[in-house]
Amino acid sequence: MTDSLLPRLVAGIDAVLPEAASLRRAIHADPHLGGDEMDTRDSITQAIDWLDWLPVAETGAYARFGPAGPAVGLRAELDALPITEATGVEWASQRRGIMHACGHDVHMAALWAVVTAARDLDLPVAMVPLLQPREEENPPGATDVVASGFLDDVEVAAMVGVHVQPQVEKGVVSTGAGAVNAAFDSFEITVRGRGGHGAYPHTALDPITVLAAIVGGLGELPQRIVNPIHPSVVSVGTFKAGTAANVIAETATCTGSIRTFHEADRVALHEAIARLAEGTALARGATATATFVRGGPALVNDPDLSRRAADLLGGLAIPVAQVPFRSCGSDDFSEYGHVVPSLMSFVGVGSEGGVGLHHAQFLPGRSALRLCAVALAANYVAAAGQIRS
Repeated sequence: MTDSLLPRLVAGIDAVLPEAASLRRAIHADPHLGGDEMDTRDSITQAIDWLDWLPVAETGAYARFGPAGPAVGLRAELDALPITEATGVEWASQRRGIMHACGHDVHMAALWAVVTAARDLDLPVAMVPLLQPREEENPPGATDVVASGFLDDVEVAAMVGVHVQPQVEKGVVSTGAGAVNAAFDSFEITVRGRGGHGAYPHTALDPITVLAAIVGGLGELPQRIVNPIHPSVVSVGTFKAGTAANVIAETATCTGSIRTFHEADRVALHEAIARLAEGTALARGATATATFVRGGPALVNDPDLSRRAADLLGGLAIPVAQVPFRSCGSDDFSEYGHVVPSLMSFVGVGSEGGVGLHHAQFLPGRSALRLCAVALAANYVAAAGQIRS
């Protein structure tokens, strides 16, 4: 039954593609940050009102249709990013400072297209569309989805998803097996000194200079702590201190992220960052604390699902990346792979003018929407075949 299913799904996707594009534009124009995605969720559930949707993880939703027994989950993310859009299109974000700059609008519209195309088909395995909140947050929404028992409740035996990727050639899909994205953790370092007048630094203890020394050392940690052949990144995203040009602050704080592919490296970097912060501050007479929030683990694609999806895409004459895309980017989709076999495919959209994910001008075209929907359908058929084999 699965042999002819994908061509029928693709035909259904093509039939509804204009509507999917309209839905994508509506979602893109009205983005919402993590934790405030109710309107986005409702716009999708109302567009698929023939399904009975159930809430999950506060602002998410899921549904199930098809035969009894094991099911395949199809994930799309709801949340946008705190970025002011600079694309100039008519359907640009109407919410200043918020934008779908990571392609989640494309993923949601692609999910709608696949579910709509599957509505009247005799599916071999049930389909479970999941509208997942807070992918961009830490702790991430997928953690709450898994903890809710959702996978067991609807008998999800495999999870699949897609993600647009500017670093993959336009029109190419990467279905690589194994680890394809890094684990993600965030950290905060606070240095406490002694405030005072900017004209008399000798009477104060400047936390900014101490924290600057710590930040300078953070970039060296991966190359000295982690095996050089293991990908790892420590990045600082914010540095905050002070209230006036002539005032030495009492405290200074920075936040950043840690990305690793191996759990031992993850633990080692947490410990090293804490030692660096505390030791550097102590040597200068200040104090420092480092706190960590663990995010999702490394994203690992199931080898059998990867092979099946690649074969299916090849049958449609869609190019599959010969060298799989892997990066230190992260996605909480990784949480599902620790419970059931999972597959995340990266859909190439190219990087014109150096515009990539999380950029104010990132705006994949209509061809990306179709390819995301077809790749997601292929992933579903691959998982259905694995379950029935």
